[in-house]
Amino acid sequence: MSPTTPVVAIYPGSFDPITRGHEDIARRTLRVADEVIIAVAHSPSTDKRNLFTPDERVQLINEVFADDDRVRAESFGGLLVDFARDRQAIFVIRGLRAISDFEYELQMAQMNHELWPEIETLFLVPEVDYSFLSSSLVREVASLGGDVSRFVSPPVLAALKEKFDG
Repeated sequence: MSPTTPVVAIYPGSFDPITRGHEDIARRTLRVADEVIIAVAHSPSTDKRNLFTPDERVQLINEVFADDDRVRAESFGGLLVDFARDRQAIFVIRGLRAISDFEYELQMAQMNHELWPEIETLFLVPEVDYSFLSSSLVREVASLGGDVSRFVSPPVLAALKEKFDG
């Protein structure tokens, strides 16, 4: 890799919806990467259970990061390593909220490395304020009329209100 080759990181997940915790991880990834691609995973078997479509999630993420052209969202299906290879990414970022996340994430990192030995996985822990936060928790609280404004950016809050109040 030459000094002029940008360092690309892939941050995969469902992001249904993206939370302040996800934003924190993505922005902190820019300390070690030139570009972060937030990879919105989708498959026909899981898309039916999601609140937002993959296109809606990509649009929301791009709105949230409109102030920073080093972060962008794309959707993908299939193997993460294929997506990462196609975008010349050198590592995958995963957030770890609790020790319970680690076992699953370690298995995924090892499988990805087996499938494509050039890819590395970096684990980041969220800021303490977001360590309990998950998309499913935000969806649940929002669906019951709770205030989630501290946990999501304004475009996401508006989209949640539209889904549940609209």
